Amino acid sequence: MSGTFGVPSPDAAVYVISVAAELTGLHPQTLRAYERLGLIAPGRTGGGGRRYSHRDLERLRQIADLTGAGIGLEGVRRIMALELQVDALRARNDELAAELQAARAALRQAYAAGGAQGVVNKLPVLHQAAAQSVVVWRRPG
Repeated sequence: MSGTFGVPSPDAAVYVISVAAELTGLHPQTLRAYERLGLIAPGRTGGGGRRYSHRDLERLRQIADLTGAGIGLEGVRRIMALELQVDALRARNDELAAELQAARAALRQAYAAGGAQGVVNKLPVLHQAAAQSVVVWRRPG
């Protein structure tokens, strides 16, 4: 899969193990060991050859940095799992923030339309506090 102007996407598995080893400064056996430990999962050709993506190379460099700082491989595995979890939570937070923004806009629009017609507003009232938090009150009935 190609990116813009023929540049491979970050997930395109294009580098053979010798090139990946050279680009990361790691020995090919180290790359194989990281794969056996489940720290990296390179793509495979039909014949079983490993192919590494740009994202794989970044991950290998991160592993090398962490182990170089004295962190054991199990610690590296845990750190990387937590980073993936944080990334997923950030993405979900962004989704929820967008949904909230859309809900606010819809409520403002509905309130403005109802108020212009003299209709009593039965929608939840939105109040935005100074600290960017949102409080939603529902009127009884």
